[in-house]
Amino acid sequence: MDEHVGKPVPEPGDGVCEVLYVDEPRVKAVAAQMPDERAVQAAANIFKVLGDPTRVRIILALSRAELCVCDLAALLGLSISAVSHQLRLLRSLGLVKYRRQGRLAYYSLDDEHVAGLLQETLGRVRATSI
Repeated sequence: MDEHVGKPVPEPGDGVCEVLYVDEPRVKAVAAQMPDERAVQAAANIFKVLGDPTRVRIILALSRAELCVCDLAALLGLSISAVSHQLRLLRSLGLVKYRRQGRLAYYSLDDEHVAGLLQETLGRVRATSI
């Protein structure tokens, strides 16, 4: 019986293999280099958090300067409560940190790699938008 009965058969050139073949040595070599599931989940969580434009704007702003919650709220046109909520989430993932100075809490990036990732992504967006 044809295994493709009732299923669309991929056309050659659609980016799929035309035969079933697994290169076992290559698969094993790549599998040995894959991170564990905990690390993959942590990375996915960071990308999930960065899927929100407000949080991206917060990280971009903090990549330029240390800012207090009030500064961020004014910059982004949001309430202090909304900014605080986003900062708590970013802090829980270790992306931002804060320090107290008197009665103010100043935020900065706790992981410069994320800012670099965003800058590279924005560069890519700008390059493909032209």
